[in-house]
Amino acid sequence: MSASYEIKESALSWQEPVLEALPEHIRKMIKGIPKALRQDLEEIRIRENRPLMVHSHGRDYFVCKDGSIGSNYEIAYRVTAEDTRKILQLIADYSIYAFEEEIRNGYITLRGGHRVGMAGKIVMENGSIRTMKYINSFNIRISREVIGAADKIMPYIVSGRDICHTLILSPPQMGKTTLLRDIARKLSDGFPGFRGIKVGIVDERSEIAGCWQGIPQRRVGMRTDVLDSCPKATGIMMMIRSMSPKVIITDEIGRPEDAAAIQETLNAGIRIIASAHAADIQDALARPFLSKLLESKVFERIAVLGDSLGVGTLEKVYDSDCTTQLLGQPIR
Repeated sequence: MSASYEIKESALSWQEPVLEALPEHIRKMIKGIPKALRQDLEEIRIRENRPLMVHSHGRDYFVCKDGSIGSNYEIAYRVTAEDTRKILQLIADYSIYAFEEEIRNGYITLRGGHRVGMAGKIVMENGSIRTMKYINSFNIRISREVIGAADKIMPYIVSGRDICHTLILSPPQMGKTTLLRDIARKLSDGFPGFRGIKVGIVDERSEIAGCWQGIPQRRVGMRTDVLDSCPKATGIMMMIRSMSPKVIITDEIGRPEDAAAIQETLNAGIRIIASAHAADIQDALARPFLSKLLESKVFERIAVLGDSLGVGTLEKVYDSDCTTQLLGQPIR
């Protein structure tokens, strides 16, 4: 049965945790953006000495002091050095040292699962990133869960009690992570004809579950365990050894060690659902890492997302041979 606690997420529920990370005058500008645009906001782009920008409805907008938006950068609010200094203090809760690991990784996750990417001068030590300083750019990505996003794909990856090893392909920002999150929720909580099972999420970049202080901020299911900020290959092995999941879900595979960890998952009798960057099946087959996995028929289902009917459209579903199509036409 589906969980009874589900409620519909407000289109503006992101505002409180995100605005807390901004100086007061920039908060007012963002709150002044027309509601129709604000409720679908995807990103807030803050770059020192450059115009304040937001991304919504597939395009960029410049933001003026009064919250009005447009395409003229000359009249937009220009971000100052004091703004970027204050934002770093706010997102790190005035304790930058406590967030040293996150800064080294280039992002900090806010309450609510929203992620703040950062750019600046990288300091190297012994071939590895030691820290980042002179941070002058921020990308605040608004995290939204779409309850029901997985409804369209579940009939192709679940048959009775059996779950198909599944790979989800798409270009960036086409809904892979949103889809994985809702697949996790449905498998974990259960749905008519399917009892919930134990799910393990290996969330290397804190995007699927959106953990804040270790607690998932997104609804990923009552039987779901999350390894946050953990390298995929390492996390998959940890999940297998310690949490006994029936299925492991992870995002954006692409390294040789990921393939080895996936093989260990199969050897342990655990199902794997993952995503990867590729425009379509031909693009995936042209990439050495993905080509090897697909040719070995590890994945029983390969789903391709696009935007022919809008972002998140399920364009195609292939069988393990990468040629047999199971989906008659795109659905959203």
